[in-house]
Amino acid sequence: MASLSASLPKPFSKSPLISIKYTDHMSNSLVFSPTISFTKNGSFKEGRILRSSNQTEALIDSSTKIADIPLLSCSEAIERMNANREKHRGKQQFLAMYSSIMGGITTDPAAMLIPIDDHMVHRGHGVFDTAAIMEGHLYELDQHLDRILRSASKAKIQLPFDRESIRKILIQTVSASKCRKGSLRYWLSAGPGDFQLSPSGCHQPALYAVVIQDLSPFDSKGIKVVTSSVPIKHPQFATTKSVNYLPNVLSKMEAEEKGAFAAIWLDNDGFVAEGPNMNAAFVTKEKELLMPDFEKILSGCTAKRVLTLAEGLVREGKLSGIRVAKVTVEEGKKADEMMLIGSGVVVCPVLQWDDQVIGDGKEGPVAKSLLNLIMEDMKSGPPSVRVPVPY
Repeated sequence: MASLSASLPKPFSKSPLISIKYTDHMSNSLVFSPTISFTKNGSFKEGRILRSSNQTEALIDSSTKIADIPLLSCSEAIERMNANREKHRGKQQFLAMYSSIMGGITTDPAAMLIPIDDHMVHRGHGVFDTAAIMEGHLYELDQHLDRILRSASKAKIQLPFDRESIRKILIQTVSASKCRKGSLRYWLSAGPGDFQLSPSGCHQPALYAVVIQDLSPFDSKGIKVVTSSVPIKHPQFATTKSVNYLPNVLSKMEAEEKGAFAAIWLDNDGFVAEGPNMNAAFVTKEKELLMPDFEKILSGCTAKRVLTLAEGLVREGKLSGIRVAKVTVEEGKKADEMMLIGSGVVVCPVLQWDDQVIGDGKEGPVAKSLLNLIMEDMKSGPPSVRVPVPY
């Protein structure tokens, strides 16, 4: 597929510099960090911006003069985007992107852009979902597609196309990527237009989709979780899969700061709710699979599929039953097994919650069985959960 950057203007022979001047509006130096400050005479002192705990390089090097900012042509900006991606290549590769604003698919990562005036970017007015790609099939595409359409309705986002057209676009995007194992993430937005709070100036809703290939090895080892101190979302927003994930991000960061994998939210009544982007489930001492109900949390597609597949374990006698209900913290911590369930972690055993060891502190047999059932379902499940991609 031809790269979108091929039709962009040629770079200027020289990039003019923007000379930035600051007027003095204060009597004292305003310090932004211990190593960079805005002084009384209106100039920046050279230095480094503090790095976060997850950054390996400073955001601004001391050798860079802040005022010497080049004015880039379109092609120069694309070139710099490509260079930056090469310099900071991670474990995820972005193989293709569809944009209804561009009206097509690109396989050039530097062209995988969303307009800065999109209401989703500056106001968080967008919804999203994800479907796994396994052996050339999209797993539970229709289930995830139904959920994003419900989320869009709750967010009062009009659809740029009808459901069947969106479905075809998503499949075609995966086809263009040549990806046979990865994930497809897609967004519906109020679209670009202006920077106002109201979306009334957005001239058309937008659909974006990206095919992601994750090179990280799959890890099914047990994990530790903690109870989140970050306030849980109100049910109206928790049941909508919107791009407003700040509480989720802070909850995940809190867990990592405490040496855990994830943090568990409790609802306003103190019952177990969910993780930052996964559902929780338990196996009681009576061998019953127990999962918190979806009344105040996101209805997990993978979690619901697990409930269906778990019926086979009941028939085999590995489970005594399946129950979706309110779960107290005491019930959860006293369970024989605990697990997190989601499209990212699939089925992940929890060995410790706060200071409480779960069961015998080892990966439990039910979690292992459910993981095997889901993985097998991804590879050879019925047509209702596996949509073939025509490459």
